[in-house]
Amino acid sequence: MTAEILATDAVASDTTFDPAQHALDMVGYHYRADDYYEVGREKVREYAKAVRDFHPVHWTEEGALEVGYPALMAPPTFFSLVGIIAQQKLLERIATGYDLSRMLQTDQHAEYFAPILAGDRLTCDVSLDSFRTVVGRDMLVTKTVITNQRNELAQITYTTLLIGRADDGDDSIADVARGMVMNGMFTLSTSDEVADVNPGGDDLETVYAPPVVVPHTGHARRRFEDVAVGDALPTRTVLLSRGDLVNYAGVVGDNNPVHWSDHFASLLELDTVVAHGMLTMGLGTGFVSEWLGDPGALKDCTVRFTSPVMVDPVTKSEIVIDGTVKSKDEATRTAVVSIDARYKGKRILGHKAMATVHLA
Repeated sequence: MTAEILATDAVASDTTFDPAQHALDMVGYHYRADDYYEVGREKVREYAKAVRDFHPVHWTEEGALEVGYPALMAPPTFFSLVGIIAQQKLLERIATGYDLSRMLQTDQHAEYFAPILAGDRLTCDVSLDSFRTVVGRDMLVTKTVITNQRNELAQITYTTLLIGRADDGDDSIADVARGMVMNGMFTLSTSDEVADVNPGGDDLETVYAPPVVVPHTGHARRRFEDVAVGDALPTRTVLLSRGDLVNYAGVVGDNNPVHWSDHFASLLELDTVVAHGMLTMGLGTGFVSEWLGDPGALKDCTVRFTSPVMVDPVTKSEIVIDGTVKSKDEATRTAVVSIDARYKGKRILGHKAMATVHLA
């Protein structure tokens, strides 16, 4: 498979090359980061501030110990920071013939197995989980598996992306994007410089030991018996400014100009820049974990980015978040909470935005 991958640039120049067929052929291909990501104490706090999550476990050792953790715990969507480089490396290989400047994230699903704590050394394995064409648009799903220094499974995430072909649109959009992004941070087309791919491709399991699953249900403050189906979570209102978007982009390393350049947004026929989808998901998961009492008691979360949050250069954008307990499972002592996040009355995380939580 490696010889195939290294030849993709040459193949893409062939007029008979089909990007969709190439992506389909790459389903199952893995990229495993060759270095670990060390979770820094201050990075945890920076990220928590960026997603407006002020739960004590993210901010002080005393707050973390009170809940039951020996170090600061990263917020639930910290994976977007950890996996961004590995995912970009994967896309550079599997998305031959596509224009990544017109890529749109539509869905995000996260499964939580162990808390990510300051001092952890995380490794990312990213793979192309599936590919299909929907209503003339090509859609791919990437899978990211995050493990810690003990090879314990921390999180598994699935990201759904709509992606445009390089020959389907105005090249000037990609040209402008290339001129705006930080040098060396994000390539918008495949490159021969990416050589550190896995020699085993989808035979990764023959090279690395499978991750260890350690049972973890967190330290929820809400008891199963005290929660009823239909209970409403306290409403939360968040104001986002242009500065919040710039700060989030800097913290996670996402320099897509659609989040900070009005000129680039206008090329995409947007009135102004839009908030990052993962920023809005971070607001939603923080909303649930605040009610729950422990971010580590989240079992999973699923959202669909259905409506953009426009952020004016001067006026702050208001996001209103509500939630309801939809169901309970006595056998597992878990509950499913719906998340209703809205901007100007429109749902921004989809009508099926849900989080499953462990209860005490």
